[in-house]
Amino acid sequence: MPLEPRKSAQPFDASDAMLLFKRKFLEAIRAGEKTQTIRLWKHRMMRTGQRSYIPGVGPIRITLVNSVELENLTDEDARPDGFDTADALRAELHTIYGDKLAAGYQTFRVVFERQPSPEPPETSQAPESPAES
Repeated sequence: MPLEPRKSAQPFDASDAMLLFKRKFLEAIRAGEKTQTIRLWKHRMMRTGQRSYIPGVGPIRITLVNSVELENLTDEDARPDGFDTADALRAELHTIYGDKLAAGYQTFRVVFERQPSPEPPETSQAPESPAES
């Protein structure tokens, strides 16, 4: 009898990086209104095609990671991040990353898409006996 591929019940494995968000952004991510995030890192921490996981949301796949200049972000850039304007996005980034901005960290746009959660493993049930039907 051939072996079937093992299906993992885990939404991601230990080699996948978690992408953490403030609680106030989770509903917009679940609704598909927030599909990117701007992150400040010393160097690129994620790559296109990488799987990741957002606690409170589930598994995601990274579709793009690129370096951006904060001052060049437009209102159009801000919308997939859940902001109406680039100024509002920059204000939030200054609140979150003020120390990293001052230290000269690089700015990256991380675009992501939600992935279906893996189905839980099937449990085998004993067939019902005729008396129980």
